[in-house]
Formats: sequence, structure tokens, C-alpha cells
Amino acid sequence: MSRPAPTGSAARRPTRYFLRWAAAAAPVHLGAEVDMTRVAAHRAAARARGRRYAYVTYLLHAAARVVAAHPEARAVATGLLRPRTVPLPGPGVSAKLALDTPAEDGTRTVRTVVLPGLESLPLDGVQDLVDRYRRAAPGELPGARAVRALCVLPPPLGELAFRLGMRGPAARERRMGTFAVSSLGHRAVDVFHAYGGAAVTFCAARVVQRPLVRGGRVRAAPVLRLSLTFDHRVLDGAAAADVLDGVVTRLEGWHGDLPGPRDGRAASGALRPPGADEGAEGTVGSGP
Repeated sequence: MSRPAPTGSAARRPTRYFLRWAAAAAPVHLGAEVDMTRVAAHRAAARARGRRYAYVTYLLHAAARVVAAHPEARAVATGLLRPRTVPLPGPGVSAKLALDTPAEDGTRTVRTVVLPGLESLPLDGVQDLVDRYRRAAPGELPGARAVRALCVLPPPLGELAFRLGMRGPAARERRMGTFAVSSLGHRAVDVFHAYGGAAVTFCAARVVQRPLVRGGRVRAAPVLRLSLTFDHRVLDGAAAADVLDGVVTRLEGWHGDLPGPRDGRAASGALRPPGADEGAEGTVGSGP
């Protein structure tokens, strides 16, 4: 039986430690509108068969395969006197997923869990992981004992323990994942930006019907406004845009599980399907 999770101000201590640690990053934000027509159709067909998929599951599935194909996104910045970029040790690609969970006193708190080996998991496997951790009580999540310790330790010791736990690329990957995903699609949120502690963080808002121009015609389509925050210490904007574009390509061209760690590049090297950028002017561009 799990112990009750800390509540009140003490429950916010790990978040404060993370924010002070994360202040060293250099976050830059990109955004894209994703036509989720094919994803929505696949999701509806699955629901008719009795299988539920969350929108965030499609994002995790697509992003893991794209990040696996971009080694520049699988790295961390380290060093103060001798700053450098160090590859993550792997193996595989993991994602840190933020979960909004209710506490026993009725307040809501965010807990995070790292989902391993996503680059080779089928969609069903990703959804099973998401369901398992969403249903778990906060005290039953992986790392719950460490979070509890950070909540009850005196703040100076708690923050020191947090920073010691982030030392080295292997420890960073275990606790922050290869990439991060945050979702607020269950709320009336269209766009938001967050830094999750990894080189790239995907932020998913809600999926709603919006007008889209395709082939010179306007039609209504389910659209996800997807944000990507990247740490400029680790990779440049062009590389981050390739990552975002690869995820958009996979989601817009969804037709079930795609084999291997591909990122949707066509043989010509183009990332987006023909006509995907019609009407776009200077942009690279719901709910779970």
C-alpha cells in the first residue's frame, strides 16, 4: 500500500528545485499546426472496435521515431568551466511525460514518469504505458520515493540532492528522458510552451476544428497546435525545425505503425508532403 503523496507547499519543492536547475538552459520555441485528420480517423475506427488511443499517444509514438533518427537531439549540455555537448548513452529513446494527477485533498499536482524504449514500441504498447501510469496513484509512480524525499528534506538539502541526482548524461536520461512531452489538451488551451529538461520538449494543446487551406480550398479539419521547445545549448534552430517537421509529417501522414526509426523523410530529402505548406508565410508550422 502506497503512502499518501505530500500536499501543499511541500509538494511544490521538487518543482522549485527543477526550475532553478533548468534556469541554466537556453530554451527557444517553435510551433506548427498539425492536420490531425488521419489520426482522428484512425482513433475513431479504433474506438469503434473498443480500443481507445489518446492523442498524446500518437505524439509519443511519432516523436520517439523522429528523435531516434536525429542524434543531435539525443544529447545534453554539460560543464561550466568547459561547456560541451555530450551524447546521451541510451540505448533506445525514452520520453518524460508530465501527468496531471489529483491529490487526496482535492488539489491537482503534476508528476512525471519516464517511458522507456518508445522508438520500437507499437502504438498499443505506448498506450498501455500511458494508461498504466495515468491510473496509478502518485505514490505508485516510478521514482515516487525520491520525490517524497525531496518534499520532506529541508530545502537546502533537498535542492542539493536534486542537483546531485542530475549529474552525468546517464542520470539525466534516466530522470528527464531522451525527450519530454507535456499535454494540456484536456483544457481549453490552444498554445503553450514548456521546457521539460531534455534537449527537445513537445507541448501538445487541444485538437479542435479549424479552417485549413489545401489545394486552394478551405475546409474544416481537426488541428493540433504543436509546440517544440529546444535547448539552444544542445542544438541549433535548423536541426530543431527538422525534428518538429518530422513529427508533423508522421502525424499528418498517419497510416498505422511505421517500421524502424524513420522520421518521414522522402527520397528527395523533403520533410513535408507536397502542398503541405501552401499558404504558409514564414512558419514551420488536441487533447490526450
